[in-house]
Amino acid sequence: MERNRTMMQFFEWHLPPDHKHWNRLEERAKELKEAGIGAVWIPPVTKGITGEDNGYGVYDLYDLGEFDQKGTIPTKYGTKEELENAIKACHDAGIFVYIDVVMNHKAGADEKETFAVVEVDGENRKNVLSEKPFDIEGWTKFTFPGRKGKYSDFIWTFEHFNGTDYDAKKDRTGVFRIEGELKSWNENVDDEFGNYDFLMFSNIDYSHPKVREEMIRWGKWMAETLDCDGYRLDAIKHIDHVFIDEFTKEVQSERGDDFFFVGEFWVPDLKDCASMIEETEGRIHLFDVPLKYNLYSASHEGAKYDLTKIFEGSIVENYPQNAVPFVDNHDTQPGESLESFLADWFKQSAYALILLRKDGYPCVFYGDYYGIEGEKPVKGKKEAIDPLLYSRLHKAYGDQDDYIDHPNTIGWVRRGVKEIERSGCAVVINNSEEGGEKKMFVGEERAGENWVDFLKTRKEIIEIGEDGWAVFPVNAGSVSVWGLPDLDVEE
Repeated sequence: MERNRTMMQFFEWHLPPDHKHWNRLEERAKELKEAGIGAVWIPPVTKGITGEDNGYGVYDLYDLGEFDQKGTIPTKYGTKEELENAIKACHDAGIFVYIDVVMNHKAGADEKETFAVVEVDGENRKNVLSEKPFDIEGWTKFTFPGRKGKYSDFIWTFEHFNGTDYDAKKDRTGVFRIEGELKSWNENVDDEFGNYDFLMFSNIDYSHPKVREEMIRWGKWMAETLDCDGYRLDAIKHIDHVFIDEFTKEVQSERGDDFFFVGEFWVPDLKDCASMIEETEGRIHLFDVPLKYNLYSASHEGAKYDLTKIFEGSIVENYPQNAVPFVDNHDTQPGESLESFLADWFKQSAYALILLRKDGYPCVFYGDYYGIEGEKPVKGKKEAIDPLLYSRLHKAYGDQDDYIDHPNTIGWVRRGVKEIERSGCAVVINNSEEGGEKKMFVGEERAGENWVDFLKTRKEIIEIGEDGWAVFPVNAGSVSVWGLPDLDVEE
C-alpha cells in the first residue's frame, strides 16, 4: 500500500543569497524522506534580474544557472549542475520534485524600445487615464546576450507584452497598457482592480500566438531537461486561464498524466477556485487559500472562533482531489505581500488539520519547519511538526469519522488499515483556555489497546474500552494525536 505523501515548500523568502540552496537540498534529501516528506516544491530555477533575486523577477527562462548573465552564473540558489545533483538526490531518496514556474511577466530587459501606450488607473485597469495614446521608452527587448541563442533563439520585444510599469523616457512608474492591433488586457483573468492581467514588470501577452508557442516549448524543454515531476504555477489568477489549460495539457501530453500541477490562485472565494479546477478538467490542483484564511482567523480569534466551521468554504472540503492544504508560505510570512502568518499557539493544531485527515495533498512550509531568516527571524518548529509527519506517515490511514461538533473542541478518528501495522489514530484539537476531551469510537477490535499521545503533550495512557470507545483529552489551546505506539516504543 502506498504511504501518505506530504509536500514541502523547500524555501522561504529570506534565504541567504549564497548560491548554496541546491546543495542544502541535496544534503537533506534522505533526512526529509525519513521524516515523511515525499515531494518538494522548489523555488524558481530560472535566472532573475540579479544573483540575489528570489526568482520571481524572472529574466531568462532558459538560464538555469548556466550562463554569465545579470552579473552572475548561478541563480540565488546555485548552478544548473548543483540543481541537477539536488534533483537526482531527491529522486534517489524517493522524493518528487516540483519546480516553481513564473510565466506572468519578465524583468531586467537588455534594451529599451519606443512604443505607444495608454496609462490606466492602477485601482481600475479598465479606466484609461490618458486622453490619447502616447509614446514611452520601455525596457521590453530581451536578447539574452550571455546565452547567445542556446536552447532558444526567441527574442522578446514590446509586441509580446501588453503592459509595463516604467517609462524610461520620463523616468516614472505607472500602469501602461501597450497599444497595437488586437492589444488589450486579457479577459480570462481575475477581475480584481477591474482586470488583474497586469501584476508587475513587463506583462506577457498570451493572446499572441508566438508567445503561447514559445512558452509551451519552454515548459516542455525544462521538464525534460531537469526530469522533474511537476510544476507549481505562480500567480495564475493574472494569466489567461485558457492558456493555463493549454499549457498543462501540452506538457502532460509529453511528460505523462502523472506530471503534477499545483497553481497559486490567490482567491479566497470557493466559486472562483471551482471554476479554475473545472476549466482545466481537474488537471490542476490548487493551494487551499480559503482554508488558509480560516486557519488564520482561528489562530487570531482564539476561543471566539467556532472550530466547527474550520473547513467551511474550503477546497479540501469541496474538491478534495484537487486540494493542496497549507498553513503558511513565502508570501504569507511576516513582512511579505500577502502577510497572514498564523499565531504561534495554533501552528501545530493547524498542521494537524492539514496533515492527518484523509483528503488533500498537504504542504509544509520550510519557514515553519526550519525557521525564517532576515531582520526579524522566526524560530522553526521542526520538533512540533515532526511527530505530525510521523503520524501522517505511519498512523493516519483508513476511514475517517468526524467529531467536529463543538465550537472549542473538535476531533476525528482514522480507523487504520490492515496493510499498515498498528495504524489508526484519534486527533483532538482545542482552542479555549479550559482544554477539553472527546469521546470517540475507534473500533471494537481495538478493545484493550493502550494508546499514547504522539505529540507528548499528554502523558497518560488511554485504554480503549470493550465497546471500542474511549475519551481522549486535549490541553488548553493545543492538539493531541492518540494512537497505538510502535512495538519498539511500547517495549
